[in-house]
Amino acid sequence: MTTDTAADQIVAAARSLFGRGLTHGSTGNLSVRTADGILITPTGSSLGTVTAADLSLIGADGAHLDGPRPSKEAFLHAAVLRARPGDGAVVHTHSTYAAAVSCLDGLDPDDALPPLTAYYAMRIGRLPLLPYHAPGDASLEALAEATARGHHAMLLSNHGPVVSGRSLAAAVEAVEELEETAKLHLLLRGSPTRPLTAAQAAALRPS
Repeated sequence: MTTDTAADQIVAAARSLFGRGLTHGSTGNLSVRTADGILITPTGSSLGTVTAADLSLIGADGAHLDGPRPSKEAFLHAAVLRARPGDGAVVHTHSTYAAAVSCLDGLDPDDALPPLTAYYAMRIGRLPLLPYHAPGDASLEALAEATARGHHAMLLSNHGPVVSGRSLAAAVEAVEELEETAKLHLLLRGSPTRPLTAAQAAALRPS
C-alpha cells in the first residue's frame, strides 16, 4: 500500500472512531503497514483532528523515520506487525467499556472476555490480558510481540485494547466488536449468562 493511500485510510478511520466516542481527547492511535514502513498517528494528537500531514513514519523496529514524533506507543504497533506479517494495521483505543473491563479484578489472563456472541467469537476469538505497564513503557514490547504471534487482539490492564487486522477496516471492525462485547459483559454482570460453548467458540475463532 502506498503511503498516501494509507494516510487517507488512517484519517478517515480516526474521524470515525472519534466521532462515535470510541476515543476521546488525545487517546488512541492507529497504524498501517506501507511499502515505506509503518504509518502511525503522532504523539499527543486527537483522532478527531489528525490530518495526513501530521502522520509519522516508523520502521519495523519502531524507529522514527519521518514526519512528526510518533505516538509513544509506536513500539507496540511495530511489535504486533512484526509478529503478524499477514496483518496490515493496528488499532489501539481507550474505549470506555473495554477500558472498564481492563480494570476489573479477577479476569482470566488468558481470555479476559467470554464469547457472548458469535460475532465476538468470529472477530476476536480469545482475548489475552497483559499486565499493567505505564503508557509508553517499552518493557511491554517483547510481551506484546510474543502474545501477538498467537492472537490478533489483546487487552492492556487498566488501559485498553490493541487489535490488528489484515486491513485497517478489519482492525476497526474488530475493535468495535470488542467494545460492544465489553459493554454486554458489564451490563450482564450479576446475571446468569449463557456464553457460546468452547466448541462453538472454537469453530468461529479467527485463524
